[in-house]
Amino acid sequence: MSTIKLRLKRQNDKILVRALITHPMETGRRTDPESGQILPAHYITQLRLEHNGRIVADCQLSTAVSRDPYFAFRLKDAKPGDRVKLIWADNRGSSDSAEATIE
Repeated sequence: MSTIKLRLKRQNDKILVRALITHPMETGRRTDPESGQILPAHYITQLRLEHNGRIVADCQLSTAVSRDPYFAFRLKDAKPGDRVKLIWADNRGSSDSAEATIE
């Protein structure tokens, strides 16, 4: 099951790419209220958006991003049939990707 919900919406001559990622985004500074132990850091470090295999956004993230982050991008010059792919990787080596076709 993917951790990414990827939605594409046409807005005149542009495409709005919306992504919701399910991820805990722990900073490593918060404590567990039950045990009192510090929760280990677990956050997304890289987010990449590709349009037809070409990288159009390559973002370096840190602990400042909230839990279950939402991202939105606008693509120009996108046509029906084009492929959009979103990829993330975190500080623990996990990663995921989602792909959608512009209708």
